[in-house]
Amino acid sequence: MKRKNLRWLSAVLSVVALLGAACGGSDDDDAGGDNGNKTLQAAPGFDPAAGVIRLGVISPLTGPVAAIGVPLTAGNRVWFDHINAQGGIAGKYKIELDAKDSQYIPQNAIQRYNEIKNNVVMFAQLLGTPSTNAVLPQLKTDNIVASPASLDAEWVRQPNLLPIGGPYQIQMINAADWLMKEGGGQGKTICTMTQDDVYGQAGQQGVDFAAKELNFTVKTQAKFKGSAPDFTAQVQQLKGAGCQVVFLVSTPTDTGKALGTAAQQGFAPQWIGQSPSYIGALAQSALKDYLARTFYLAGEGSEWGDPAVPGMKPMLDRLRDYQPSQQPDYYFAFGYNQARAVTQVLEKAVELGDLGREGIKRAMEQVGTLTFDGLSGDYKYGPAAEREPPRTSTLFKINPDKPIGIERVKYDYTSDAAKKYTFAEAK
Repeated sequence: MKRKNLRWLSAVLSVVALLGAACGGSDDDDAGGDNGNKTLQAAPGFDPAAGVIRLGVISPLTGPVAAIGVPLTAGNRVWFDHINAQGGIAGKYKIELDAKDSQYIPQNAIQRYNEIKNNVVMFAQLLGTPSTNAVLPQLKTDNIVASPASLDAEWVRQPNLLPIGGPYQIQMINAADWLMKEGGGQGKTICTMTQDDVYGQAGQQGVDFAAKELNFTVKTQAKFKGSAPDFTAQVQQLKGAGCQVVFLVSTPTDTGKALGTAAQQGFAPQWIGQSPSYIGALAQSALKDYLARTFYLAGEGSEWGDPAVPGMKPMLDRLRDYQPSQQPDYYFAFGYNQARAVTQVLEKAVELGDLGREGIKRAMEQVGTLTFDGLSGDYKYGPAAEREPPRTSTLFKINPDKPIGIERVKYDYTSDAAKKYTFAEAK
């Protein structure tokens, strides 16, 4: 009897030992991985012992374009504050942001990048087409990923960039298509006024593509330097050409100056701006009546507070909880969604067991479709050559009685012309 009991005990201990081996694994098996009990390996910007992931932000926090950079960065912070309150990425790694001021000057952006690149996992925001263009060669050299607060189609195929939203080119194509088919633009004299740099070129590319697809011509293109002090020459050029529709590629401060000059000269074409050309303060300015009569905006998402958009109420609740002093703002929503995209990639990187630089790029290839609950269009990720950005845009008109002065005219508009646009391979 005693011998029988010993055999039974031996069998039980063997099973317990096998289960222990199966559940525990070895330290070597878990190196660089995380299945809930082990920490990931340290990487630049990631301290597993402290449970901290550091992310960089390069944005115009002072100067004329701070009107975009400040609320957009607030959107980043509110989302990450929400994630940290839930425990952090994967429920245990808190996010810390290191925000630097570029003043919307590309050379400043390069300097700020070099100051913090070795202390961050990635850049959660890099605002501006000129700044992104300037920093991109360094990102490739250092194998670091950045999320551009810029919608140039050029970013779609760049493996070191994490863009969201419909590209500027798509915005302008959809706006032109809507104008010709529903907005009364057929037979009108079409012109453009664009910032004289890569940002302006992106919008012009969209108009030029639409012109070929929709069979209209661009009568004249007026260009201006960013933060130009005076727009008299450009307005006279457009007025002299008899322009009845003007596609505008600008930032908000320049929009105010340009349209103020036009109003003073009695020039009132149909203006159509791409998303960064507008800010809510314009609808509360002396230009509000002129804007309400003449200005359409091509962007995405919906009106502030729209109850039909699933992600709207959670965003407003989190704004109230974490930054109640922030006023309703078009760019806040972009920053909030940008941080959501970064979070989805970081969660995937943790799942794959690598928060290093190569691990972030691998996560971008395997994360699938980034979703935003209707606040922005879904963005299909994968290898950079296979990415598919949203091809939808929303057309807004100016209504000063709305929270940020815009009222949707056409929600999630996707033209056949936009579906034909091809995105260039990365240079």
